[in-house]
Amino acid sequence: MANKTTVALTQDQYKEMIQTIREGGIGFRKNDRIANALVLEANLGLRIEDILNLKLNDIIPDGDRYRLNIVEQKTKKKRSFTVPFPIYQYIKLYAMENGIGPDERLFAISERNVQKYLQKVSGYLGYDNIGTHSFRKFFATEIYLNNDYNIVLVQQLLQHSSVAITQRYIGITSEMQEKALLGHIQLL
Repeated sequence: MANKTTVALTQDQYKEMIQTIREGGIGFRKNDRIANALVLEANLGLRIEDILNLKLNDIIPDGDRYRLNIVEQKTKKKRSFTVPFPIYQYIKLYAMENGIGPDERLFAISERNVQKYLQKVSGYLGYDNIGTHSFRKFFATEIYLNNDYNIVLVQQLLQHSSVAITQRYIGITSEMQEKALLGHIQLL
């Protein structure tokens, strides 16, 4: 993936990638561990290195909800946010089914191994420029589209330092901005 910009997955690509990873294909075996890690990246918006270091004990009860407190590896920023109950259940079930204790890493695998595996799956499916970050970009794009194009919300969820970074991240180009402006003309 060096020197290539990853792209965000579409809904259909996301579903196809996860299903293919769960089933396996020519040149690669099924891998539920990687599938589950990528599902969490796509649903929490964390970077893969933070997902791979998660432990069940990192998610703590907070009244009638659950909270995840981490320090992001890349930025060293503290991050605290609510984990929706269905995601907590998903994680807990995964840990129980795989005999993973509360203090153990949920995904004992390296980021490099996930990237190499994902490269095989992407090639098998005929997708270009897909990497683990495509799942975080999928998260960002879906949040943006499903929340009235609220770029500030996406910026906060990703912990970007500026809206401009978030706009580049999800692919809002000046060309798209110009098209939106042209489509909105309301001269009287």
